[in-house]
Amino acid sequence: MPLRNPWFWIAAIASYGLDRATKEWVVHHFTLGETWPLWGNVFHLTYVTNPGAAFSLLQGWGGLRWLSLGVSLALMGLAWFGPRLIRWEQVGYGLVLGGALGNGLDRFLTGEVVDFFDLRLIRFPIFNVADISINLGILCLILVMWQQSRPERSR
Repeated sequence: MPLRNPWFWIAAIASYGLDRATKEWVVHHFTLGETWPLWGNVFHLTYVTNPGAAFSLLQGWGGLRWLSLGVSLALMGLAWFGPRLIRWEQVGYGLVLGGALGNGLDRFLTGEVVDFFDLRLIRFPIFNVADISINLGILCLILVMWQQSRPERSR
């Protein structure tokens, strides 16, 4: 029996693996708070931890780890038991799963998430690969919804 929604699983595994690998690299090559300028005053790698959600929201709320787990289980259930999704829906949901698993594992193991991408030019909060995966996944899903809502063009 072929795997249902294979692009979902590929995107989830790839984004989760890249997130774990980059976080492990940062933890082993940086000290907490250390920064490496890659492009001075524009883009740095800076090792920080975040006990909250995006933009440090909900700091101290222990439910974040359970929310990550719930979202992950729901997405896996959708991919395994739900309908066959079109490719970009699969990729979108898979990227969201990979990001939720990456940050969720951090929360379960240490109570905080490892962040390191530091866009100083626009004073953006420091983030990680899991955050990028979640945002790219949401973008894929928005584009699919937009594409499906467009009326068919007449010939």
